[in-house]
Amino acid sequence: MSSSLDELAVEVLRTNDRGGYTVPTARLYPYQWNWDSAFIALGLATYDRKRAWQEIQFLFEGQWENGMVPSIIFRRNDPDYFPGPETWQCNDCKVLSTGISQPPVAASVARSLVESGDQFDREFAEKLFDAFYGWHKWYHEERKPDNCPIVATVHPWETGRDNCPDWELGLNNMTVDPELEAYTRMDTVHADANERPSKEQYDKYLTIVKFGRDHNWDQKTLTNEGPFLMADPCIHFILLRADRDLLWLAEQFGKSNYIDEIKGWIDEGVKGSEYLWNPKIKAYCARDVKTGEFSDGFSNASALSFYAGVGSESQMADTIRNMQRVQSKVKFMMPSWDPDAEDFEPQRYWCGPVWPQMNYMISIGLKEHGFDRMADNIRNDYAALIEQSGFFECFNSVTGEGCIGKQFSWTAALWLAWISPRKNAIAA
Repeated sequence: MSSSLDELAVEVLRTNDRGGYTVPTARLYPYQWNWDSAFIALGLATYDRKRAWQEIQFLFEGQWENGMVPSIIFRRNDPDYFPGPETWQCNDCKVLSTGISQPPVAASVARSLVESGDQFDREFAEKLFDAFYGWHKWYHEERKPDNCPIVATVHPWETGRDNCPDWELGLNNMTVDPELEAYTRMDTVHADANERPSKEQYDKYLTIVKFGRDHNWDQKTLTNEGPFLMADPCIHFILLRADRDLLWLAEQFGKSNYIDEIKGWIDEGVKGSEYLWNPKIKAYCARDVKTGEFSDGFSNASALSFYAGVGSESQMADTIRNMQRVQSKVKFMMPSWDPDAEDFEPQRYWCGPVWPQMNYMISIGLKEHGFDRMADNIRNDYAALIEQSGFFECFNSVTGEGCIGKQFSWTAALWLAWISPRKNAIAA
């Protein structure tokens, strides 16, 4: 079974290769996505190290002068996708793109490649170091609100967890721009509408885009004055982990002039994590920066605290208890949303399915903190889902049925890099 899945996974990546970058899946997502490409590079590295680094290099070709790496790089206009470059109108960037970012996993992936590779990998990572640093600096400066101790997010799409119920607090406090243009969605053409965000959510997503466009994508204005602003455990914990990995790279490459600043980011991130601790459910949760109100569900982003290396012994124990509670309600770990919540839907996008890249990071963090049994359960569930249903974008956490996109690149990549027993796979 494993060798045939290896071959199928490689075929998925080659089919989705567009010559230097890889689309997540055909038609539904026809461009280069930010964190997708980082995870895809891990899979590519199991059989082609040069192509893996090219994937990351192509992503950073879209980096803005202010350091931001956009969520999507538009190298062409594809009518199969909405909203495309004509909606975002980010015309001053080197390559047409969105005006928001995504969770910054690239530095962590680079460290994995360096640790598992040779001099070629070290040289490539060193060439990209300043680009990684610039992106992290952008997050710490442009997405740090005036009244919040940690970075925040201006759009649910920036979190990568598009329609997670976490964002309803922020969305409920904003109104749809009355001058919002009429639009035609394409996601519901290529995927079941019952598994995608609602029309009301989409109207508000595009209202935020309109605000950014109307303010010429000035990022500090978007952060401090935009209609949506929430602190996200996914972005915060991934950035904190990535800062630690960026520090490791700086030390490896003798970048001594960066070290104190990066250490400062890490110290601020560790202390600031308390802002996300929800004493009501005893977990790290999303929080509306405008009101201070917490989301009240345990998500797979809550479990990334181990990946970031934060939490007291009691906070870690509380997080594990929440994970054990969740595990008792689903067949496959780790669902994107709390199965005890009224709005849990195991088939709808970020409202309850299992996500491959999240399982990967959660399992790494659990292993590092000695929670081997839970880590192995999460990894084994991921393997079982692929063996049952194939390389889908995500999976129903109750039935194991594949959801949304088929022949999905990061699912195939993480099979190769994390699950496959092949000798040159990158171990977690």
